[in-house]
Amino acid sequence: MPRLKSTEAALRAAPPADIIAALLAGRLADPFQFLGLRDHPDGYALNVFVPGADEVTCITGKSSRTALVPVPDAPGLFCGLLRKAQPYRLAARNHEAEWTFDDPYRFGPVLTHDDLYYIGEGSMHRLWAALGAHLITHEGVKGVHFAVWAPSATRVALVGDFNLWDTRRHGMRRMGHSGVWEIFVPGMSAGDVYKYAIHGPDGTVLPLKADPVGFGSEHPPRTGSVVRDISGHSWTDEAWMEGREAKHDIDAPISIYEVNLASWRRAEGNRPLSYLELADTLVDYAVDMGFTHIELMPITEHPFDGSWGYQPIGMYAPTIRHGTPDEFRALVTAAHKKGLGVLLDWVPAHFPTDEHGLAQFDGTHLYDHADPREGFHQDWNTAIYNFGRREVVNWMRSNALYWLEEYHLDGLRVDAVASMLYRDYSRKDGEWVPNADGGRENYENIAFLRDINSFVYGEVPGIMTVAEESTAFPGVSRPVYLGGLGFGFKWNMGWMNDTLRYMEEDPINRKYHHHLMTFGINYAFSENFVLPISHDEVVHGKGSMLAKMPGNDWEKFANVRAYYGFMWTHPGKKLLFMGQEFAQREEWNHDQSLDWHLVDAPAHAGVQTLVRDLNTLYRATPALYRNDVRPGGFAWIDGGDVENSVYVFQRIGDPEEPRAVVIMNMTPVERPDHRVGLPGTGYWREALNTDAVEYGGGGRGNLGGVRAEPIEWMGQGQSASVTLPPLSTVILIEGEDET
Repeated sequence: MPRLKSTEAALRAAPPADIIAALLAGRLADPFQFLGLRDHPDGYALNVFVPGADEVTCITGKSSRTALVPVPDAPGLFCGLLRKAQPYRLAARNHEAEWTFDDPYRFGPVLTHDDLYYIGEGSMHRLWAALGAHLITHEGVKGVHFAVWAPSATRVALVGDFNLWDTRRHGMRRMGHSGVWEIFVPGMSAGDVYKYAIHGPDGTVLPLKADPVGFGSEHPPRTGSVVRDISGHSWTDEAWMEGREAKHDIDAPISIYEVNLASWRRAEGNRPLSYLELADTLVDYAVDMGFTHIELMPITEHPFDGSWGYQPIGMYAPTIRHGTPDEFRALVTAAHKKGLGVLLDWVPAHFPTDEHGLAQFDGTHLYDHADPREGFHQDWNTAIYNFGRREVVNWMRSNALYWLEEYHLDGLRVDAVASMLYRDYSRKDGEWVPNADGGRENYENIAFLRDINSFVYGEVPGIMTVAEESTAFPGVSRPVYLGGLGFGFKWNMGWMNDTLRYMEEDPINRKYHHHLMTFGINYAFSENFVLPISHDEVVHGKGSMLAKMPGNDWEKFANVRAYYGFMWTHPGKKLLFMGQEFAQREEWNHDQSLDWHLVDAPAHAGVQTLVRDLNTLYRATPALYRNDVRPGGFAWIDGGDVENSVYVFQRIGDPEEPRAVVIMNMTPVERPDHRVGLPGTGYWREALNTDAVEYGGGGRGNLGGVRAEPIEWMGQGQSASVTLPPLSTVILIEGEDET
């Protein structure tokens, strides 16, 4: 068995004085060259650094123990000269305790040459499988492998509770010229907190950094990364996954409920609900309301509650505010088992400059642009990703795939796309850098968006991507091979802005703004649109949907109901922010629950019932969704009744499917004998009337429906006299027998 030859010989195996000084000062760049077991002219030198130990013993085989020699004037450093190289463990003691452990410097690398090549090339599509913290068994020992990309760093060390946050210990191995640093730490386990201690290119000691590929984080305001085991999850949502592609088709009914998990509903003491609690309450509620999907505002880990998740730092970590990664998976599974899709609000445009995050990660602008005209967002005080760098593109591309594969999410809603497309976005002259051709388009970001969409649609069958994009940039939702950006859908911000402006007008003035409700059809089929009433419309002084509406309380509710009737029948998929489905009175407040007590009031309960019935009718009526992206799915019957503020249009599905006629009266004047043209003969059932008593209305309507008369009207061969309640939308469905 190996043994120490002598104390003097052992001390000859100690590192040179300058190396010892660097080690003790926490400046040793590559401790793997000097610590652990290595060749020596007299055998094998063993150097171990165990601060706080008075004695350290080397254990080999089953029971062979050999005392190591403390190096003079180097507290914690012990050395020895062994005859034979073989696995070993260490036993240490001081006046308070004894402990046995495996030396991290006895283990070889985990990452392969191929791993490093693909990381450097920017083509490791599942980057999270190599970087971050992984529980593994390495060389027969259980522990955690850590790897981080910091190419300009001169030293990287792993710190945490496990080593008393001592930056001198657990210095990492530089993996050649790849820019990757790694270490395997035996004995670490899930739940351990860690950070990286990084020295910049000039040796500057940087603030401790969280892991850019960390799978978990501490509860804010603490900022450490947390080891999480995300491997080996047993999914039970196969039926949903196999059939979801049809649910995301442009011809499918899609109605999205946008949710901020922290404030949708709170438990006693104003505590946000956990993922497991939401798996019951939120999922059941959204299903009962008839929505097809929930869209989660960003749940990627973020330090500041007030950012609503839109300034994330832990892009690979579901926020611990609601639970662990597996508990988040349980929420997704619960949704899928009840036929509900889950979309994630994803933020690739920018990141906050908190010192523990990506900013100056290795002492350089590693993830962002160095020039603030390209790399700093003045509106949000955030840094802008540099997608001209292949490693950053790969990191973000992998992140998109990570959420879709590891968490079975059904799609990504990509935030702030407009800010990515143009170099002069929200900048004055002289505050931006033109592209290579002198223009304003951001070629690198455009290429990134195309790459992301092509990649995720190719890798993950059945998903959808949605762009929050507010400009007239062409082809946002057109395939990349046709010159588009490749998104599945695009938010229709123009429709939202115009129609809400109209609704905010006093009805007596609406005739002067009639076009705001009709103009959207001119471009409704230029993209695959989603009609969004999102969180952005009910914050920052904009008022809730109810508060936006003019008139007395009854008129406000009637306006909301009529508008929802219009929205659910207009071409485009639907998105509604939480609380607006029951006409919350106050603006959204991220620090508290929605005002659920309001649904005890008939007017609020009525709006909630209306939204439920709109979703039911929408999903059951192909004419309302089948041709959302084709001009043939819509036709005006009368879009020009300016004086009466009445609109009449039809929605058209496949030839054999019943058509729908929608009639809107946007004044508080009842019109009891208003003749409208109908595109077909026979009976037309009144499928929904927003003035129905069960919705809080006055119950004025058409006694179940109307029968077309052979009277030409509004360019149609037949017509009917209908009752139009004040501030209402009436939906008639063709060809259903009178009952």
